[in-house]
Amino acid sequence: MNVISVVNLASVGIFGLVLSAGFCDILWTRKNKLYMAGCISLIMIIQGIVCLFTSVYIVKYFYPLITHLPLAITLCLLSREFLWPAISVLTAYLCCQLRRWLALLIVSTFSGGELLQHIVETVVTLPLLLLLLRFIAPSVRSISHYTAAKKCQFGLIPLLFYGYDYLTAFYTDLLSAKTSTVMEFMPFMCSLAYLIFVLNISETERIRNRLEQTQDILNLQLAQAIREIGLLRESQQKTRTYRHDLRHHMQYLFSCLENGRTGQAQNYIQEICAEIEASNVIVFCENEATNLILSAFYERAQKNGIAISTNTVIPQDIPIAENDWCVLLSNALENALHACQKLKEKGLFGTIDISAYEKNNKLFLQVANSCEENISFNRGVPVTSKPEHGIGVRSICTIVERYNGMYSFSIKNGQFLLRISL
Repeated sequence: MNVISVVNLASVGIFGLVLSAGFCDILWTRKNKLYMAGCISLIMIIQGIVCLFTSVYIVKYFYPLITHLPLAITLCLLSREFLWPAISVLTAYLCCQLRRWLALLIVSTFSGGELLQHIVETVVTLPLLLLLLRFIAPSVRSISHYTAAKKCQFGLIPLLFYGYDYLTAFYTDLLSAKTSTVMEFMPFMCSLAYLIFVLNISETERIRNRLEQTQDILNLQLAQAIREIGLLRESQQKTRTYRHDLRHHMQYLFSCLENGRTGQAQNYIQEICAEIEASNVIVFCENEATNLILSAFYERAQKNGIAISTNTVIPQDIPIAENDWCVLLSNALENALHACQKLKEKGLFGTIDISAYEKNNKLFLQVANSCEENISFNRGVPVTSKPEHGIGVRSICTIVERYNGMYSFSIKNGQFLLRISL
């Protein structure tokens, strides 16, 4: 045992301990820092005592028990997690190979021996630790928020390397025996990990593309809703203008009749009536946007022979942006109308009942419509396997969640119920 090897053992120990803590998503309060400093000090003292009375080899042999296990337990207590601290310790152990490989590279370049290797490993420890904490640790910590399956997948290679290193180099002589199966094991696992990585990247890309397509469709829906509301407002303004200018219209008609231009007067009356009829907006409540949307769907329902009833008490000012409210209400009514149209195609009768009100700065909406019974649900949300379908439901859920609201979908007595609270 020499001083250089002991210093190198201490440096790699501090390297792994600090890096393991850096990989964990822990709130580093003063209390937690003191706990971690105490843990590191205690582990280093235990290593020193074992090394003093035995040898460096014994320290390495029992390293999992005197270092990794107490470290993992401490990180579990500080982070209040079980799985991720163990993965952090394994990942930090894997990163220790960086300093070892750099030292081996320099030793082979300058034809040095074991002493030079220990010196180089000790010298590169601090710079390498700082680099890993600065650039790698934040990305590793972000994985701690993934699902347990993703965490296990991330920790698979560190775990296999940990077991491989100790079983072949410390507890047996399989690695020094240069058995082909043993020597090719880690290259095989790296290849397997790469293939799994490719599969995950491909799946992630598919999900991202699907989300982008959904977002594009939602943006189109929003633009369409805004455009339709603008047209309805423009038509309503024309109606107000016609009513305001009624005296001028009457004068024009009187002039036509007085001069015997009866046909011209009749055409003028038909044009005015058509424009007024086209811009007719029913007043359901005080909220203008709600009136415009309900009027449009009320007309569509009547044309399709679908009974629709409304009970709305909504003020002009509501706790949601007008664009979001328009998209939410339009999607809810569009889905209800589509369900009733499917029933009508089968010769069945469909109804739509709408109830909405505002109370204590909370907005409540319920849409009940006739529907078929064979609707599939996933975690309480209706789903469909048909392409380009289900976007309206996802849009509703997204908007409600954005405002920290609540929604529920259910079927009761042959009716599909959508309830929303914002």
